[in-house]
Amino acid sequence: MSIASAIVLFMVIWFMTFLVVIPIRIQTQGDLNEIVPGTHAGSPEHHHLRKKAWITTGISCVLWVIIGGTIISGVISVRDIDLFERMGPGGSMWYSESKDAPVSAPAD
Repeated sequence: MSIASAIVLFMVIWFMTFLVVIPIRIQTQGDLNEIVPGTHAGSPEHHHLRKKAWITTGISCVLWVIIGGTIISGVISVRDIDLFERMGPGGSMWYSESKDAPVSAPAD
C-alpha cells in the first residue's frame, strides 16, 4: 500500500466514524426546552464537536491499523473480493502477465 492509499484509507475511515459518532449524546434545543425563535427544536444546543473529533481520531487510528495491517499482510486481497472473476484465472490482474497464460512461441 502506498502512502497516498494509506492516507485515503485513513480519511475514509475517519469520516465514516465521525458520521457515526456525531449523533451520540447530543443535546438538542428541544431536549433542554430552550428553543431559539426561528430554529428547529432538533437543533443542537451542546454538540461537543471537538471532543467527538478526538474520539473519532482515536477510533479511526485503531481501525486504520487493523485494516491497513490486514491489507499489507495479504490476508485479504483484491482477488478475494473478485466475485465475478473479471480478473482472469492467473495470478496477475492481466491474464497475459500471469503464470497460467499460454506461452506463445517466438515468431521466426
